[in-house]
Amino acid sequence: MSAPTLFRSLTHPAARIRANDRAVGLWLYAVAAMVFAMAVIGAITRLTESGLSIMEWAPVSGALPPLSAAEWERLFELYKTTPEYQQINRGMSMAEFREIFWWEWVHRLWGRLIGVVFLVPFLWFLIRGKIRRGLSPHLAGLFLLGGLQGAMGWYMVASGFAERTDVSQYRLAVHLSIAVVIYAYLLLLAWRLRDPDPEASQDPAAGSLRTGLTALTALAGITILSGAFVAGINAGLIYNSFPLMGGRLVPSDYGFLEPLWLNAFENVAAVQFNHRLLAVAAVFAALALWLWSLRMDLSERARWALGFMALMALAQLGLGIATLLAAVPVWLGALHQAGALLLLGLVLRARYLLRPEG
Repeated sequence: MSAPTLFRSLTHPAARIRANDRAVGLWLYAVAAMVFAMAVIGAITRLTESGLSIMEWAPVSGALPPLSAAEWERLFELYKTTPEYQQINRGMSMAEFREIFWWEWVHRLWGRLIGVVFLVPFLWFLIRGKIRRGLSPHLAGLFLLGGLQGAMGWYMVASGFAERTDVSQYRLAVHLSIAVVIYAYLLLLAWRLRDPDPEASQDPAAGSLRTGLTALTALAGITILSGAFVAGINAGLIYNSFPLMGGRLVPSDYGFLEPLWLNAFENVAAVQFNHRLLAVAAVFAALALWLWSLRMDLSERARWALGFMALMALAQLGLGIATLLAAVPVWLGALHQAGALLLLGLVLRARYLLRPEG
C-alpha cells in the first residue's frame, strides 16, 4: 500500500470512528477493572468489619486521611459511640482502630477515584466529539448510577450507627447489586465498541443456547445477591462443613422464623443453605450449557468463552467450599467475591459472542 493510500485509509471517517470507539472502549475496560477492584475491596472491608469506622460523610474533605494525632483521637471517639464498639470492640486500641479505619478509607477513596476516572475522560471524549451517536445517554446513565452507588454506600453505613452492630444486610445487598450492574454495563458497552461484529454462529440451536446463557446470567446475579446476605449476617461462620449442614442436607433450623419468607433474609441457616443451593445450581447450569455447546457449530471464540465459563464455574464452587470450610478467612472471602464477578463476566462474554447474525 502506498503512503497516500495508507494516509487516506487512516483518515477516512469510518477509520476515525473505529479508532474513537476503540479508545472509548479501552477507557470503559479500565473503569470496569476499577469497579471489579472496588467490589473486592468492599468484600475485605465487610470481612474485616471496617465499614463503621468512619462516621462522617465528607465527599471532598474525606479524601484526605487524618493528619494529626488530635484528628485520629476525634475520629476514634466518634467510633466509640457506635453499638459495634460498645458491644463488640470495647477496649479496642488506637492501633486496632487504625487498622479497620484504613480499609474503609481506601474503600471510599477508591470510589472517588472511579468517579474521577469516569467523569474526566467522559467530558474530554464528549467535547472532542469522539463518542458515537447514541452512546452518550448510556454513559450519562452510568455516571448517575455511580452517584447513586455512593449515596447507597453511605445509607448502608449509616444503618450501623444507631441500634445495630453492623450494617443492614438489605442495604448491603442493594449496594453490591448496583456495583454488579455497573460492572456488567461497562463490559457490555466496551464490547460493543471494541468488538462490534463477532462472528455469528451458523448453528440453528445457537439462539436457544443464548437464551440459556441469559437465564444463567440471571441465576448468577441472584447467587451474588444471596452472597451479600450471607456476608451481611455472617452466615458463613456456622455450619462449616460441606455438603451436609449439621449432618443434614437441609439444616434443622431452616424455617424457624415467622413469617416463613423472613428466613431467606434473616435466618443464618436458611441464608447459607439458599446460597449453597443457588451456587450449585449455577455451576450445574454452566456445565450443562458448555456440554450442550460442544455439539454445536459455533465460532472458535464462542467455544473458548464457553469453556472458560465452565472452568470458572468449577473454580468458583471450589473457592466457595474452601471459604466455608475455613470459616471465611478474609483473603479467601475476597477471592470468592472476585471469582463471582469473573464468572459473571465470562457468562456475559459467552452470551455476547453468540449474538445472532445481522
